[in-house]
Amino acid sequence: MLGVDDWLSGFSDGTSLWLVVLVAVFLGLRHAADPDHLAAVTTLIASRRDASGRAAAHMGLAWGIGHGTTLFVFGLPIVVFNKYLPERLQQGAETIVAFVIVLLAVRLLYRWRTGVFHIHEHGHDGASEKHAHLHAHAQTTAHAHEHRLRTPLSAFGIGLVHGMGGSAGVSVLLLATIDSQALAVVSLVILAVFTAVSMMMLTAAFGRALTSERVQGAFNVVAPAIGVAGLAFGVWYAAAAWSLAPYPF
Repeated sequence: MLGVDDWLSGFSDGTSLWLVVLVAVFLGLRHAADPDHLAAVTTLIASRRDASGRAAAHMGLAWGIGHGTTLFVFGLPIVVFNKYLPERLQQGAETIVAFVIVLLAVRLLYRWRTGVFHIHEHGHDGASEKHAHLHAHAQTTAHAHEHRLRTPLSAFGIGLVHGMGGSAGVSVLLLATIDSQALAVVSLVILAVFTAVSMMMLTAAFGRALTSERVQGAFNVVAPAIGVAGLAFGVWYAAAAWSLAPYPF
């Protein structure tokens, strides 16, 4: 992904207002495609099995606002004062991000393994469709539903923590090369805002995909696959933070 950032930055000479703003917009939108974001968002949304695309978008927006807030707070000293976090602190932040990814993956696997996700059929307008529902363990024989879901507030908190990572570091460094500090700060705000917007769009797409009838019917296969992939990525991400594994993105 670093090559994409460099390519986007090549369209700005650091002086043209609209060109710099446009580059900041595209950097923010592209930021959602970073692998660590994809891993975290996928496991986050997969845990909300009855979430529609709109509900997933709300979660993604909360997640993105939290992420954008931390991105701005950590990026401001870079674009204004050219001050950077100590390397060990950056590694610690990346390790925390990896821990969050692993935690989300383990939570998803635990819910799948203990049968919290239950597949059964409902009739809709004469047609039979399969849906995955969250079920508490303490159920009555009446098969009552209890939907204990992650809230947008908790998604905001996860976004705050995740924003401490350095996956947006290249984007912030590119903004720091802008001659005007005021323009650099405005571009940083735009980067943070469009990071939140891109997260909302991405999670809405994931939510719609994960609640499709085809995925719903196979969710007992999809859930562990997502969980294992997220767990493996989180472990690898932690190793990469401490230079124990390559990070090609």
